[in-house]
Amino acid sequence: MKSPLKICDERLDADPSRVVLRPFHLGWQASGAGGSRAMQLVDDIAALSPNCVDREYKRVLKDFSERHWQTENMFVKRYDEVEQALALDPARFSAKRKKLIGAFFCHEYSYAAAAIMNPSIVPHPDQSGLEPDCCRFVLSLRTVGEGHISSIAFREGILDCDGSFKLWPQASFATALDGRDAHNAGEGAVTVHRQKDTNLSNTVIFPVTEQQAGGLEDLRLTRFDHGNQDYEWIGTYTAYNGKGIRSELLRTCDFRSFTLEPIEGQAGRNKGMALFPQKISGRYAMIGRQDGKNLFLMFSDRIDRWDDEGVLLMEPQFPWELIQIGNCGSPILTEHGWLLFTHGVGAMRKYSLGCALLDRDDPSRVLARSRTPILWAEDADRSGYVPNVVYSCGALVVCERVLLPYGISDSAVGFATVTIDELLQSLDWSGPVAK
Repeated sequence: MKSPLKICDERLDADPSRVVLRPFHLGWQASGAGGSRAMQLVDDIAALSPNCVDREYKRVLKDFSERHWQTENMFVKRYDEVEQALALDPARFSAKRKKLIGAFFCHEYSYAAAAIMNPSIVPHPDQSGLEPDCCRFVLSLRTVGEGHISSIAFREGILDCDGSFKLWPQASFATALDGRDAHNAGEGAVTVHRQKDTNLSNTVIFPVTEQQAGGLEDLRLTRFDHGNQDYEWIGTYTAYNGKGIRSELLRTCDFRSFTLEPIEGQAGRNKGMALFPQKISGRYAMIGRQDGKNLFLMFSDRIDRWDDEGVLLMEPQFPWELIQIGNCGSPILTEHGWLLFTHGVGAMRKYSLGCALLDRDDPSRVLARSRTPILWAEDADRSGYVPNVVYSCGALVVCERVLLPYGISDSAVGFATVTIDELLQSLDWSGPVAK
């Protein structure tokens, strides 16, 4: 097989040096855990002499102040949370002792130490100051740290018309979004906010509700047009609580505040849902894998509720996808129709990528699809956290050229480019064939 894709040199790898300052919860981080152990820790810090507090706090600042953004302010915020949770009397503590208490209830978390994978890419809300035919973009990444907890990280960059691109550099520190009120939200929507004066490329979204406790997995972003270029950036992802899954929506207009809300209805129990970037015949449309094997097309009058199990769109047809197929992000509208990247699972649970072209007006009609994969793991890329896997959650088209970021064996992210014409020429237009 020969791939039509050109593999780029740029590559992102798991990085244990990327750490964020996170709340530390006694009692195995269980929500609603008794406060006796936490209260004892506060009492022990309260019993320290002023000189000991000075020494210990200096040691903390020496070790951590250069590793995080506004470290002391973060300690103050964490103390405020502990004060509220334990009903502390603030008059008991000096300003420095409060910061030390905050430090004892924080820890560093290396959010991308174990893996980085399954990227998605969309146009940036800010397209000002660019050369003609260039596009500023937002890249989302699934990162995995201690405990196999998945979070969402971001990178920003610029894509040129010739397919070349540059990622903006990251600062030496990263920051987690503020979701302090989310644990009281129950099963409904929650809103998290980017820290003031931080940029998106250093921002991480962590699980903030009980349903998300095991991770936020495989965000599929799209720039949704509500009409007349009234854009909202919407992503579907899987919320995992350690036992079960639920599909949820991430919604934002500026990548500063983000609403995370469950998808209601029977279709929300499945993974891998991908939203069309605009309504089809007046209704929201989604690609999903409702039976764990095949691709379905679903419609709904509400973006947050999907009761319709949909109609069968594609079944595994070729050897490289016989176990199951799925989407690799939201469909992309082209003059030829809807371009849908897919993944297939074949022998030895090897994941490969393909694509299909759907009719523009009636996306239930599959016009063409990949007979052979367009991208697969080979050579060194076969080894990793989960071997023999390539996977993507979304691509970007500029000047009739596709930039496709993809996960490599759940251990790195690579990038590939291809023109629309080259991609269409690689498809099989003959319709269903015998296996």
